[in-house]
Amino acid sequence: MKTTLGEMVIEFWPDVAPKTVENFVTLAKKGFYDGTCFHRIIKGFMIQGGDPLTKDPAKEALWGTGSPGYTIKAEFNERPHDKGVISMARGPHPDSAGSQFFIVHARAPHLDRQYTAFGKLIKGEDVLDKIASVPCASNGREMSKPTQRIEVISVKIVDRATLK
Repeated sequence: MKTTLGEMVIEFWPDVAPKTVENFVTLAKKGFYDGTCFHRIIKGFMIQGGDPLTKDPAKEALWGTGSPGYTIKAEFNERPHDKGVISMARGPHPDSAGSQFFIVHARAPHLDRQYTAFGKLIKGEDVLDKIASVPCASNGREMSKPTQRIEVISVKIVDRATLK
């Protein structure tokens, strides 16, 4: 995942969340995430992205509500939400995730078995820290709206064996 603040490499967990991994990979290969941004950042908690509406600054009032036009079934599992874990963002209903995801910035046990954890950073924790440290303003509910755009330039799916 190439961002304006650097690259992060994520290892997926198809053993515990096969459909979630498949969904993320399918969207990434279509370029769905390219040009989106991290629209919600809470240092010491998580950074959230994956909303297609974030490609259009004119739709900023709707950021956080976008989807690929469908939802996927939750795959809650025993993997803990430790720093660097990527998990699906969702609404109140467990099966309401679609494309939005978050990367945990610190251990968040209250998310365990409540959100679908489907991978973990294996490179780029420094980039996670940089993104989490971006100053934020109020979004009307919390201080989580980044004051600068942190764009997801591209998400590429590669075989782990090809990584350096």
